[in-house]
This record gives sequence, structure tokens and C-alpha cells, in this order.
Amino acid sequence: MNSHLADLTQDECLKNCLDCHRVCLEMAMHHCLQTGGRHTEPMHFRLMLNCAEMCQTNANFILSSSDLHQLTCGVCAEICRRCASSCEEIGDMEGCVLACRTCADSCERMVALQSLSEAVV
Repeated sequence: MNSHLADLTQDECLKNCLDCHRVCLEMAMHHCLQTGGRHTEPMHFRLMLNCAEMCQTNANFILSSSDLHQLTCGVCAEICRRCASSCEEIGDMEGCVLACRTCADSCERMVALQSLSEAVV
């Protein structure tokens, strides 16, 4: 496998996780709390905080070169997809939807790349 491609994919995933962490946390703490209503329903609000936390955790696993980052990337992608859907359903949260989908896509690429790497070896 091309190590340059792996490095680019990993750098992109790291950046997207950190961006998603920031966007979800800021949206939850500012936009959602100020808007209220459906934006602060417990299931949605928890999901946003869980997404922010998982993105930061995944970034930490990538930064520490953990051999478990494939697992955290898979979980991160799933949570980001769910958060994007919830934010889209509630509306007026396009920034969060985009950040979550971008992060989920890059995490899924990381998982696929790791799976491909293991298949080649």
C-alpha cells in the first residue's frame, strides 16, 4: 500500500475529526441552547455531545498511532452519521450536518484503507 496515500488519508481524517469536534460542541453549546425547543431535546443534544466527544477521542487515537484507530474510526463514522441525520431532521444546523458527514466519510476511508492494507499483507 502507498504510505503517502495512507498519510494523506490519516491527516485528512485527523483534521476532519478535530473540525467536527469543534463544530458539534460549539453548535450544541451556543446554537442549540440558545434556540431551545427541538434543538435541546435530550436524545438530540446527547447525540451532539457524544459526537463531539467521539471525534476528539478518535483524533487522540490517530495522534497516538494507536493500532486500535480502525475501531475508533468505525464508531466515529457511525456516530457522525447519526448526528448528521438528527441535525438535518431538526433543521437550521447545516454546518453541523456538513462537518459530521465529512468526518464520517474520512473515517470510513480510514477503515477501508486499513482493511485493504491488512488484506494485502
